[in-house]
Amino acid sequence: MDLQKQTAPAASELRASDAERDRIADILRDALAEGRLTADEHAERVEGVLRAKTVGELDVFIRDLPAAHRQGPGLSPAPHRPTVGAIPIDPDDNVVAIFSGAVRKGRWRAGRRIHAYAIFGSVEIDLSEALFDHQQVMIKSFSVFGSVEIRVPENVSLRGMGGGVLGSFEVDTLDSVEPEAPIVYVDGWAVLGSIEARPRRGKVVADILDRVQRKVDKGLRKHLNH
Repeated sequence: MDLQKQTAPAASELRASDAERDRIADILRDALAEGRLTADEHAERVEGVLRAKTVGELDVFIRDLPAAHRQGPGLSPAPHRPTVGAIPIDPDDNVVAIFSGAVRKGRWRAGRRIHAYAIFGSVEIDLSEALFDHQQVMIKSFSVFGSVEIRVPENVSLRGMGGGVLGSFEVDTLDSVEPEAPIVYVDGWAVLGSIEARPRRGKVVADILDRVQRKVDKGLRKHLNH
């Protein structure tokens, strides 16, 4: 009996990851700075990168650039990147505004990964009163002729690692003094739009203090028992 042969997909047919899109976007940004691409060409290619679904589709946008043909060591995580495996690929929550507005605020549970899309619209994500079940939270934002506004408590750590294409990407970096504090990463691209992340002064994650106090109490009890 003949068995149906199953062949693995070619590398170019594999689904593209966010890390691969970021790598291509970095190459395009360098090409713009070097004068290899005009601003219009850069904007057009970045828009294509955001829409690309496979590795092969991504490679098309850098095929004519020298960086695409350089061989180098494998990528290693940068210090501002989240810990590998700590944040899933699929989002726990999508916040979408297309010719409209979308808001997440108040007392709500923040997932490990949140995707925000503002297409000719506005997205507001307010974590100042949110419940953090996880220490690392990734907010992946895409703004095309729109705006994404993110607010966090002032006692968390905040990291930014995105960029703008004829747009604005602004993240006020924070370093919490508490080792138990959540870390919020804001990534993405603003294409003729804006992405902004800032602390909301006076707002704190209260349960950080509770967790620290419980740890102190536990250590004190252990010491006294000895």
